[in-house]
Amino acid sequence: MDSSVKFLGTIFKNPVIVASGTFGFGREYEDFIDLSKLGGISTKGLTLNPKDGNEGTRVFETSSGMMNSIGLQNPGVKSFIENELPNMLTYNTEILVNLGGNTIDEYLKGIELLNKTNIKFIELNISCPNVKEGGMAFGIKEEDIFEIVSEVRKVSKKKLIVKLSPNAEDITRAALAAERAGADALSLVNTFSALAIDIKRRVAIFNNIKAGYSGPAIKPIALRMVYDVAKTVSIPIMGIGGIVTAYDAIEFIMAGATLIQVGTANFIDPKITLEIIDGINNFMEEEGIKELKEIRGII
Repeated sequence: MDSSVKFLGTIFKNPVIVASGTFGFGREYEDFIDLSKLGGISTKGLTLNPKDGNEGTRVFETSSGMMNSIGLQNPGVKSFIENELPNMLTYNTEILVNLGGNTIDEYLKGIELLNKTNIKFIELNISCPNVKEGGMAFGIKEEDIFEIVSEVRKVSKKKLIVKLSPNAEDITRAALAAERAGADALSLVNTFSALAIDIKRRVAIFNNIKAGYSGPAIKPIALRMVYDVAKTVSIPIMGIGGIVTAYDAIEFIMAGATLIQVGTANFIDPKITLEIIDGINNFMEEEGIKELKEIRGII
């Protein structure tokens, strides 16, 4: 029995990655779990310059998940490289740097800085609003996806994982556009656009009205999207969306994912990723599965 996974030429000790925005830069969880047991960590979303994030409510719990409107609060790429990355590289796990931006130029300058580090993977967040297109996210229209990924591909010296938005006009066409533009892999899905209302105050909960929705409620939809994309592209996939148990993770693998990411569940239980890893190993033992590739994409 071996739950390690080969992904873009690198051996991950297991398929469980903690999702961007739910694990900070690892420091926040050091007192709870042994980070070296994780397959990998996707950093809090970075932008070229520091951002304070959104005002007002930032996180709101629902009956079956959570909503967030953080606004990509982060210290900026340069500060991350100087102050966070050295510590992250001591964790003995794979590090994925999640990078966003509001213009193509911001993305490219961030990539150039990250090129000088010894990280292997960049997870490109294309759910950020494109200021030149009136605030519509880069990841909605396939032509915009192709443009941003093509430009980043020309500059990036790292393995490029494009994180797709479930709000894209067509998730399979979005995936194909990213693949044609040079993506090495895909991660999907990011949060769904959603709305919550305070009926007493008669206003939206969030200042920006809409917010990103994640958690157990989105799992069946995210799972379907991973399945559809896995049948469409030839590059590997990281599956994301409402994974709380080992069985959830195995479903994504059976749908075609090579790796999976755990996000909202980290807020429920900071040790949940280790439980998921143990659960995957137990399932493999019970079912006589020697390697995860035996069940990958079998649906």
